[in-house]
Amino acid sequence: MRILILFTIVSLLTGCSGSSIERKDSTQYDKGSFNQLAKLDQDRMADYEIRENIESLKILMLKLYKRNPDQLKKTTSDNAEQAVNWIFFGGHKWEFEQINNATDFEAVYQAFDQKFEGDRVLSLITGLYTMLVKAHGDKTEFFITDSIDPQNLYNMARNIEITMWMLSTKKNEDGRLLLFSNEINEEVANLSFEREFGKMIGRLDYFAYTLSEKTERVITRMIQNVTTGILLPFI
Repeated sequence: MRILILFTIVSLLTGCSGSSIERKDSTQYDKGSFNQLAKLDQDRMADYEIRENIESLKILMLKLYKRNPDQLKKTTSDNAEQAVNWIFFGGHKWEFEQINNATDFEAVYQAFDQKFEGDRVLSLITGLYTMLVKAHGDKTEFFITDSIDPQNLYNMARNIEITMWMLSTKKNEDGRLLLFSNEINEEVANLSFEREFGKMIGRLDYFAYTLSEKTERVITRMIQNVTTGILLPFI
């Protein structure tokens, strides 16, 4: 019964992608593998949740580069797919000179700074990725001895909501959006960015409340106005 429930949860957490960016599939449900002996069901849930959210970040980065090719040119002459694969699998530890080696909160704020002349897409996704990992205790794989604070997952979900607001509102001095994402007009209705961000928020919230129940840790629902543009800290 526990296995059936777990696979049901996995199906809810997992999103589909038709892009050509690379995906590193795991063997987390190969019960015969050695590392599975040191995992509880909640560890496997954590593995899937962060893995699928990282996949969403890859998809979002690819979409952002295709909507903002001027940003891609600031970092590389490669195409968008090659750039995303290099950024996620290049072994550079998420430190990029092109964005002043900024990470987490600093990188997200930098992406929407009018004075910033670097690659805004790289800065934004680097910020979101490193924030996501920080919210999980600086880990991307989990075992019995690991502990995740559900409050941090909840705060990360709210930070994604704030990021969505900044994407749709932050403009340069000429009144043009700093980064193009969703598009709605008489000819086009493209809400794919909103849907992908929504998947991330859903996974984080679902796992945060599931983990809160299991560990008996109370989540404090902070009253946060997204229009302040202030990201929530982690415990």
